[in-house]
Amino acid sequence: MPRSLPPYKKKRPRQRRGTQTSHLSHHHRVSIQTAATNQIPASRRRRRRRRRRESQTPHRQREQDPTPPLPHPPHARLVAAARGEMERAAAMEAAKESAAAVLPVEGRRNVLVTSALPYVNNVPHLGNIIGCVLSADAFARYCRLRGHNVLYVCGTDEYGTATETKAMEEGCSPREICDKYHAIHKEVYEWFDISFDIFGRTSSPQQTEVCQDIFLKLLDNNWLSENTMQQLYCNSCQRFLADRLVEGYCPTEGCNYDSARGDQCEKCGKLLNSTELVCGSTPCVRDTDHLFLELPLLREKLEKYIDETSVAGSWSQNAIHATNAWLKEGLKPRCITRDLKWGVPVPHEKYKDKVFYVWFDAPIGYISITACYTPEWEKWWKNPENVELYQFMGKDNVPFHTVMFPSTLLGTGENWTLMKTISVTEYLNYESGKFSKTKGIGVFGNDAKSTNIPPEVWRYYLLTNRPEASDTLFTWTDLQAKCNNELLNNLGNFINRVLSFIAKPEGTGYGSVVPDSPDVDSHALTQSLAETVGKLIDQYIDAMDKVKIKQGLKIAMAISSEGNAYLQESQFWKLYKQDPASCATVMKTSAGLVYLLACLLEPFMPTFSKDVLQQLNLSPEEHLSFCDEKGEVEKAKRPWDLIPSGHMIGKPAPLFKGLENEAVKGLREKFAGSQAERKLRTQVTAQLEATNI
Repeated sequence: MPRSLPPYKKKRPRQRRGTQTSHLSHHHRVSIQTAATNQIPASRRRRRRRRRRESQTPHRQREQDPTPPLPHPPHARLVAAARGEMERAAAMEAAKESAAAVLPVEGRRNVLVTSALPYVNNVPHLGNIIGCVLSADAFARYCRLRGHNVLYVCGTDEYGTATETKAMEEGCSPREICDKYHAIHKEVYEWFDISFDIFGRTSSPQQTEVCQDIFLKLLDNNWLSENTMQQLYCNSCQRFLADRLVEGYCPTEGCNYDSARGDQCEKCGKLLNSTELVCGSTPCVRDTDHLFLELPLLREKLEKYIDETSVAGSWSQNAIHATNAWLKEGLKPRCITRDLKWGVPVPHEKYKDKVFYVWFDAPIGYISITACYTPEWEKWWKNPENVELYQFMGKDNVPFHTVMFPSTLLGTGENWTLMKTISVTEYLNYESGKFSKTKGIGVFGNDAKSTNIPPEVWRYYLLTNRPEASDTLFTWTDLQAKCNNELLNNLGNFINRVLSFIAKPEGTGYGSVVPDSPDVDSHALTQSLAETVGKLIDQYIDAMDKVKIKQGLKIAMAISSEGNAYLQESQFWKLYKQDPASCATVMKTSAGLVYLLACLLEPFMPTFSKDVLQQLNLSPEEHLSFCDEKGEVEKAKRPWDLIPSGHMIGKPAPLFKGLENEAVKGLREKFAGSQAERKLRTQVTAQLEATNI
């Protein structure tokens, strides 16, 4: 049975041996000599008092003594000066960063975006990237496009068993593992053009401070208990086995996954205890005391929050389903401590040798990373009246964000910014199997870079294949089809046809100058196009506002298809000679559509957007903001008004390259099997080549 946890008592200051401090008022506290002191002979005590009197300088003499105090040694002065200079520089840098930091603005829509913190124990694969950071990035960019005030926060999740296990595998310390893989993650996300405002890490002093502060508030509010757990223990290693070190059959009815780990089954997503796993050997089980968050006591607060927010925030259906499954099963006290060394230490005397469980401390990382970004982090995280929190993750992370994390914050009794909207993805599977960081199966972030396929193509493919309602499948053939048919033949073809024709010399084109459109109001084909495009823009905004990212991208690409159909139906190449005014209207409208596409597709393909704006001879700052207050949404529905007549465009160039069959075949073979198998193939190939030489 859970035991109520006694309140944490701070230690009293250590007293000198031989004295007792009486508990009098602050101004009258006195020291009382013990019997041991009184046993000193009187003659010795008199000699001591005399020496003390002789060593003391009279008060009057001290006032008149002009002798200054001894200076610090030269090296001490240098150290003090250097330290002072460093502190001043750090303070100035902090002030500068704080001044430049994005903070909530009164009267504007303030959107706080987070993506689930990726584990630092390996390179992220494409399933991780689309499930968390890329989806959140597309939404954050869209919100900026709409003129909202946005802060996008992410970072590596660095504490816990996964890190300790990886450190053991690689023969180094957890800190070295974190430093190594944090840098790899950061490089991968930079290549994918992810627009974090800050990409931090959880192994920071701010994480310890915020996490321990939340814990102590939960303790003060009596939401914690202690209980004895049975945990697997390795006699050889003389240590408790971390959950992730234990592997066996999942006991959940209908699952029976044979590679479930002791913290969570990857197949069904159920949280497990390591002792639940069915394995072929008899483990050694020992008792160990742990701290628990009393979720049953917080149920009323939690359900009220979920009932109100899941509807108002338009939670994705898979998030609602996973949350309701937890509630239906019945909330249980959840252990929040672990017998590990690498983690946030528990600030309680009895549990000082334990750390917080990663799923208690990891979501707090969003807060601590923001605290690393700005000392005014509470303006984001304790401001629910003015801040909307959107969180992105894969489906296996849902209960920790809809049950554990909000319960933790609600239990503190403080005015936290709780999640408004959660967007959850299912699994992206790879060819005939499943992406797996643990087993090294699939295409990983650094692999994508080595394919020579541009990040824009990867972003587009992953976002069109985003597993929003059900699992989706990555195949090289599908990637090739989407690149060649949708990007090259649809989008790239439309933009290149328009800009290349305008760039032709006068007599065959417009000499790179956008023409006038005198008869646009009476041009039936153009007015019909505008009506269709206007509806698509409204649908795009509605989809993206509801975080239906795949649908938003599909609608934007539909505008490109409408543009191609508009060009074909107008037969502009004939109009140039037969009806110059009509041709000019078609070209000016089409140039506006190119500009519109560059803006609408910026959240999905930012480099593509920059390239198109460059070919239009427009700076990135000149893109439409789609801000309702400025009337730019309505302006976008009149594409002929988007670029002024007489504007000189830049030099057109192809935006995409096709993927050939041979290249796709080579990539499929290159990334077959696990990372270990690929490494072995590479070594064998290198040996064979060396032998042939």
